Parts: sequence; structure tokens; C-alpha cells
Amino acid sequence: MAQASANPVISELRERIRHLERDEGREQPVLPFGVPEIDQALPRGGLVCGALHEFAGGGAGTVDGAAAALMVAGIAARTKGKVLWCLTRPDLFFPAVSQAGLHPDRVIFCESDREEGVLASMEEGLAFGGLGAVIGELVRLPMTASRRLHLAAEKTGTMAIALRRWRRQSEASDYGQPTASTTRWRISVLPSEPLPVSGVGRARWLAELMRVKAGECAEFEIGACDAKGRICLLPVSADRSDQTSWRRRSG
Repeated sequence: MAQASANPVISELRERIRHLERDEGREQPVLPFGVPEIDQALPRGGLVCGALHEFAGGGAGTVDGAAAALMVAGIAARTKGKVLWCLTRPDLFFPAVSQAGLHPDRVIFCESDREEGVLASMEEGLAFGGLGAVIGELVRLPMTASRRLHLAAEKTGTMAIALRRWRRQSEASDYGQPTASTTRWRISVLPSEPLPVSGVGRARWLAELMRVKAGECAEFEIGACDAKGRICLLPVSADRSDQTSWRRRSG
């Protein structure tokens, strides 16, 4: 019996059971997107605040990665309170983040030399309980680490977001590995919204809901986050060959 108690997996399961028994019947608040078609695809009608969510760009390039970061910034902008953003490389272009609705005064940056430090900072921020969201830029997210983040988010009701970023194409394959996240999204850049006159229209993204607990996968063509962090649903474009070929290569 003593040997079983020393097993970290069994100890974690027991803690999980105690947590579920203690919080039985309590529902976490939800942050809706405000777009009926997207909210209806999510079992609770939006992103659960006390949970872990994953976002990544549609490829290894910086353009799709930037779109995923702006999507995350727009979500964080619609939460209440300060936002903790944990990272290993200070290359976030904050004027663009501010245009997605997340004001610099709301963001606390925490830089670490290693991803282990990012995970530890995220867990500490989630345990604090007074933040609107905790974001962590990660290449890999092991199952055990994702469980710890999800449990910490559940306890305080703070939204946890893992923003997966890669330096090389080979690292992108890790995004299909199992984690404890409630939702998993992939954001790809599409041609901007056409205008009836000369100029560049609103940026357009392909948002793929790759995984959702108690729900089904879906994809949406959306307008990029506005100055209040809101997205909108756009008509499906006639030509999606580029995105289809990328998904075939990466799948």
C-alpha cells in the first residue's frame, strides 16, 4: 500500500478524484465568442474560463503563428483583470496585439530561459486566482504538465491558454499529441476580405476546432480580431486549395 501511495500517477488520480468530489455541481463561467455558429459548436456555448485551451498557427511559418497569437490576444482582451503572458523569447509585436484589443497596461510579461520555467510560471499565475487569463508560449506540452495546468485553472476559474509556437517544421508534428486541454485550435491566414474599392480588407483567418471535449470538430472562416477582441464569421471563400493542401501534408 505504501508503494502505491508513492506512485505519482496514483497520487495525481487521487487528487483529481478529491477535486471532482469537492467541486461537484459547480460550473465554471464561460467566455462566448459572440458568434452563434462558433458558440453552438462548443458544448457550453463558449470557452470555459476555468480550463486549459490550446492554439497554434496552421504551419511552421511566422505568418500563421502571428495569427494564432492575435487570436489568443483577442480572447484575453475580453476577459476581466490582468493577463499573465509567459514566454522564452521577447519577440511579441505589441502594437499588433494592442490592435486586437489587449491593452499594454493589462499585460504582465514573464520571461524564462527554458520552457520548464514557462510552465512553472503559468501554474503559479493560475494558482494566484486574480488574473483574467494566463498565456504560455510553448513548443511542447507534455500530458502531465497539461493536467497540472488544467487542474490549476479549474481551482481558480482562470483561463489557461497554451500558445504553441515552433521554430522548425519538425516541431509542428507534436501538436497532435494528447493533452488535457478542453479545446484545441489551429489558426491559418486566408486572403483578406475583398473590398468594393482599392485597398486591403479585414484580415481573414481559417479557425479549425481540432478537438473539443464532449463536442465535434469544426472549422470557420472568420474576420480577425477587432479593437475589442471580437471576431466575426465571414462567407466561405471560393478557393481553399492552399489550406487544403497544407492540411493534407501535415496530417
